[in-house]
Amino acid sequence: MGNKRVMLPASEVDLTAVTYIPENIQAPHLTGFWLKLFVKFVEAPGVGSLIMNHLKNENKIDEKLKYTVIPEGPMFKPEFPPQEPEPAVVSLEEDVRPEDRVGLALKYLPEYDPASNWSGDSSAPFRYWKIRDYAYAYRSKFTTPSMVAERFISAIEEFNSKNPAAPLLISFDPDELRKQAAASTQRFEQGNPLSILDGTFMAIKDDIDCYPHPSKGATTWMHEVREVTKDAVSVSRLRSCGAILVGKANMHELGLGTTGNNANYGTTRNPHDPERYTGGSSSGPAAIVASGLCSAALGTDGGGSVRIPSSLCGVVGLKSTYGRTDMTGSLCDDGTVEIIGPIATTVEDTILVYAAILGPSPADRISLRPSLPCVPNFPSRESSRSLESLRLGKYTEWFNDVFSTDISDKCENVLSQLSEKHGCKTVEIVIPELHEMRIAHIVSIGSESLCSLNPDCGDGRGARLTYDTRTNLAFFRSFTAADYVAAQRLRRRLMYFHMEIFKKVDIIVTPTTGMTAPRIPPTALKVGETDLQVSGNLMRFIITANLLGLPAVTVPVGYDKQGLPIGMQLIGRPWCEASILRLAAAIEETCAEPKKKPLQYYDILKGN
Repeated sequence: MGNKRVMLPASEVDLTAVTYIPENIQAPHLTGFWLKLFVKFVEAPGVGSLIMNHLKNENKIDEKLKYTVIPEGPMFKPEFPPQEPEPAVVSLEEDVRPEDRVGLALKYLPEYDPASNWSGDSSAPFRYWKIRDYAYAYRSKFTTPSMVAERFISAIEEFNSKNPAAPLLISFDPDELRKQAAASTQRFEQGNPLSILDGTFMAIKDDIDCYPHPSKGATTWMHEVREVTKDAVSVSRLRSCGAILVGKANMHELGLGTTGNNANYGTTRNPHDPERYTGGSSSGPAAIVASGLCSAALGTDGGGSVRIPSSLCGVVGLKSTYGRTDMTGSLCDDGTVEIIGPIATTVEDTILVYAAILGPSPADRISLRPSLPCVPNFPSRESSRSLESLRLGKYTEWFNDVFSTDISDKCENVLSQLSEKHGCKTVEIVIPELHEMRIAHIVSIGSESLCSLNPDCGDGRGARLTYDTRTNLAFFRSFTAADYVAAQRLRRRLMYFHMEIFKKVDIIVTPTTGMTAPRIPPTALKVGETDLQVSGNLMRFIITANLLGLPAVTVPVGYDKQGLPIGMQLIGRPWCEASILRLAAAIEETCAEPKKKPLQYYDILKGN
């Protein structure tokens, strides 16, 4: 038999015999000179292959792929069985104007009086301004989008003057921003805003097209080979709603990292502790939202890249079902694990932005046959009853596999409060083959990223990438076509397990990340860093939603002993964004700790 192992068909696996095996990633942590030297070796013919084969063997990748008989056929992109309709929801038509969808979603949000907050007690607990607060202030003529724009420009100038560099935006044009703000100001003066999003400041991650800005993907050269002539579909939908698009937000280069480190432009700092990472790859979008400068931002999520930085920065991040949003106009528009998703300070603002951008591409509408997108109908009586009936799946050994018990304790406390206040029931579940899940995901996203980059990495451009990106690409090049097919066989198998789990529960609950924001090594600022142990802690709970295309949201639930944000993740059934958003809103309203004001926070609405 040799090294050969044979898997039972997924339907025959005895779940009572499944044991949890903690993750143990074997890889060096390198920065500075040693990272540069390592890249030189891994890119060298012969030697590089030996190093990568050693790393794959140490992490049992060949054992799980090359030497295993996987009985399931490959699933090259997520395939979902029909789902039961969600209760207490409002359907949003995909073919209507985005501003009409936003208006309908607004109608079914919880009752809220912005006036009480605008004139409220200055000593009240910290809270972020909502999109509805901005709209109220504009309508009431307390301020204007143009006035807010000037405060925003001053704040960005302050960030851009920091040493070492820690930019929130890679591409920023103050005159373009003033132009958008003036148009919005005029619409409010005429009493004709386009939607509740009119005058809302939003940042766009640098791998999503936002004309006239270039899309560099935080590289030094992507704009040289890829011209931007129009907005990405999701961005055009926001623009039609009157959103003020402030520019292109910083990110981990090409999205191939979990910390947000960027040696090209400077590493964005965590607003709660500037000596720590924001998380990646949507580092700039999460930080600019958490710092109060934007109500929302768009990020991309192929391996937790919306949810990880949202969790580490203490804001909300939504990864919708694969195919729910149109990826046209993004650097990762041809992958099978990525989505474009909103980052916002509150669940309700996340819902409003989600309502604006949703709608699949024509190809995905044909192949995936998505059900109509829905948002929660919060005022309905059925909404509270639907919370009471929720069954929350918890795999305890996985749930507790965190760097600090502060994380699992906070999330466990939320589950207790959900039971006490809303009647939600926690059900113990088992999820088999989590190690296979991680391998299938890295092979999938790595192979797809490499396929997209290969045509442009010639003529010396590959050597202009950061050292940690080059390390990742060298690793991806070690995968074979057989590895990719085996990974897709695992994807089908893992989809079967999860669809069986969702027959017993409605939502799977986990911490969002296995650790809070890691420190930034000073030696990592100029050259970069590779630390796969940190990546493993940050990605432990999030890859399920990417590999299987499931919707997931992270919501802030509290802080660790160092005052760093902790997020809780809710993973839903395919196409069931409304269910996880309703539960996230309940957690936000009644179960989470009061928010702490970030160390780097700007009140650009009131200007104080």
